[in-house]
Amino acid sequence: MEFTDRVLKCIDCGAEFVFTSGEQLFFHDKQFKNDPKRCKQCKAKRVSGGGRVRSETRTTCSECGAETTVPFKPTQGRPVLCRSCFQKQAKPVVAPPSSVMQS
Repeated sequence: MEFTDRVLKCIDCGAEFVFTSGEQLFFHDKQFKNDPKRCKQCKAKRVSGGGRVRSETRTTCSECGAETTVPFKPTQGRPVLCRSCFQKQAKPVVAPPSSVMQS
């Protein structure tokens, strides 16, 4: 199958980018059905999480009563801890004792 370079338009920034014949061959070999929709810069930004803002919810710590924010919406009936209480509750990982073999 013969591939030739094609010019596509990025759906994020609207810039034109080249979909090279080598990239088309790669897409064909991987059996991808759709052409790329984003230029390399927008794809890299999207992969790295560029611009996503995590929503914070204000709440009260179930342990100490301090006002805090958490990066999720608390579920009713489940405790919500501030950072310091959460870190106190987290148990350190202890390595099992190593057994020494003697001959």
